[in-house]
Formats: sequence, structure tokens, C-alpha cells
Amino acid sequence: MQVQRWLPLESNPDVMNQFLRQLGMCPSWQFVDVYGLDAELLSLVPRPVCAVLLLFPVTEKYALFRAEEEEKIKAQGQEVSTSVYFMKQTISNACGTIGLIHAVANNRDKLNFELDSPLQKFLENTWSMSSTERAKYLENDESIRVTHECSAQEGQTEAPSIDEKVDLHFVAFVHQQCYLYELDGRKNFPVSHGRTSDETLLEDAIEVCKKFMQRDPNELRFTVIALSKA
Repeated sequence: MQVQRWLPLESNPDVMNQFLRQLGMCPSWQFVDVYGLDAELLSLVPRPVCAVLLLFPVTEKYALFRAEEEEKIKAQGQEVSTSVYFMKQTISNACGTIGLIHAVANNRDKLNFELDSPLQKFLENTWSMSSTERAKYLENDESIRVTHECSAQEGQTEAPSIDEKVDLHFVAFVHQQCYLYELDGRKNFPVSHGRTSDETLLEDAIEVCKKFMQRDPNELRFTVIALSKA
């Protein structure tokens, strides 16, 4: 069976905010750029922050780390709160949309949606599903697919061919039940990164982002954006 391929979503807060608006999320929270990882630049990010997205290059070093990390977690185990909403990625280049879904789904208590919001309906219909069932449901969700396609062509850079190999990937960081979770649809489960809080989520997520960068010190293709109270 042929794998679905979508156009990749640009790491652009304007594009992502428009995407979520089209799917019926009210603009009381919006994505903003994080311009740097030091304390002074982080202080410019509007607070509170309820999710962080990282766009990073998938390199050989990262692939090796990811395999080692999975084996370590399987061997040692980890506690993951049952309240974490996690979905697998089965659609090629859909990591941007899945990152947005992870950010929104794990903050439903803070966000507001318009009546008949396609995104709210998606979350309601998939809430009791497994991570794989949610991925399958997304494959057949026409409203999200069409909105993604429109948004993918709205960025500042020209959208690549749908068949072009893309080596950049989105992951989301969220706070659930006092813990920081990394949500990556290409992994088999969420990854817990220790304790956090609503007040320290941004700083705690940035510490994990720094580790991504330290693994590939010669790479410059990292982008961080935060979902902040408007």
C-alpha cells in the first residue's frame, strides 16, 4: 500500500496560526518565534507558554541517538501519564501538522474552538483511540488534509515538490501532570524529560532543544516556536 505524502509545512508562526484558525481554533493562543535560547531572548517570548515546537535536521547522528534512546527506554522503562495525547506519523511530511495536533490536544483545557471546529471534532473522535488508530484516522480526515495542503503553500519559501526528500522534522514539547514530554510521531511512544510546570515549560523544553543542537554542532537548521497566550 502506498504511503500518503503531503507537502511539508514551513516552520512559520503566521502559517501555523492561520492553519489552526482555518480548523476552528480561536486565536487566544498563538505561535510565536523563539529568536534565541539564552535567558534574555527567552524573556521576550509572551507568557504563559503551553507548548514548544522544534524543527531540526534528521542526520545520521540523530538517527543513531534515536535508536539508542529507544533501546534504553525499553530496557529501563518510563512513566507516561495516561493524560498525554500521542499519535503516530504514517503520512510522509505530515510532521508539522502532527506537531500542531500534539500541541493543541495536550492543551484542550486552555484552548477555545469555534462551533463545528474540524480540529475539535478530530480530537473528540480520536480521544479514546490508540496512537496508531489516530494516525489512521488522520489519513482519512479530508478537512485537515486540505487545510494542510493550503497552508504548506503559504510560507515565505517556495514549497518543494511533493516527491522531494525532506530531512527536517518537527517534534512537540508539552506539559502534562507536572512532566515535560517530547512527542514525535516517528517514535513508538512519548519521551519523558523530567519534571516541569506551566511557568517553566519554555525553559525546560529549551534545555532539551539544546541537546538536539549539541548532537549536531555543525548544523544550523534548527527552529523553535512557542504556543503563547495572545
